[in-house]
Amino acid sequence: GTLCYIKNNGKILLQKKAKKLFGGDKWNAPGGKIAEGETPEQGVMREIHEETGLTIYDPINRGTLIFHTPEQKDPVWLVHVFETEKYSGELKQDYREGKLEWVDETKLPFDQMWEDDKYWLPLMLKQKNFEGKFYFTEGLEKMVSHEVKTLD
Repeated sequence: GTLCYIKNNGKILLQKKAKKLFGGDKWNAPGGKIAEGETPEQGVMREIHEETGLTIYDPINRGTLIFHTPEQKDPVWLVHVFETEKYSGELKQDYREGKLEWVDETKLPFDQMWEDDKYWLPLMLKQKNFEGKFYFTEGLEKMVSHEVKTLD
């Protein structure tokens, strides 16, 4: 999967996922699955356009998030995290995916985000490259352990 944190004058575009979707009612960056034959960069550019109406340019791949659960031997998710300040177009609200909002990057709603975000998102905001491994209970309900390292 992919996520892209679009930055604009100290604010970041976040999406509160629709309740019926995976990650419902949590704030996250827009993004989604990589289609067959796409690179992570192509996938994130397509997903951002579909979910926000914005066209992003030169997304910087800051890191990867690897999610594990006890019921699966292989990771359940591998997510490429991007950031960019380069975009064009008009923001559109597609409420099927969730509500979009520009949030001050010093006031991120960590209590309404995925539990792992507080361990790696501050690194990304400081433009550090990172890798995170997160171990959750079944169904990604609760994080039980994590490892995050910077790659700089």
